Amino acid sequence: MSFWEDFWDIFWWFFVVYAVIAFLWAFFVVIGDLFRDDQLSGWWKALWILFLVFVPLLGVLVYLIARGKGLTERSMERARANREASDAYIRSVATASPSEEITKATGLRDSGTISAEEFEKIKGKVLA
Repeated sequence: MSFWEDFWDIFWWFFVVYAVIAFLWAFFVVIGDLFRDDQLSGWWKALWILFLVFVPLLGVLVYLIARGKGLTERSMERARANREASDAYIRSVATASPSEEITKATGLRDSGTISAEEFEKIKGKVLA
């Protein structure tokens, strides 16, 4: 075989692998969206799954054409809800008052978990 035949064989192999991975990604995005969609009834979900199982490539393409806008909106809504939940968690963890921090450090010092020097460092950081 010549260099160019080997090159095109390798190129074709990479293209096929890329296409298969892209298809699998789209397929699982569609299935995930189907099960997360609260507006779609169970019968419609079952019909879509059957369509995806028996005609996968066409099923994914039709789903993206028919419900692609809703898929994007649901994805953005999930991202917004996740961000809000993450922000709320960070606020709940990070908003301890200085007296609460010193009380926690005192408990750690009294239990022997931290030394008196470490307690003073924590107290200095909290009061600063």
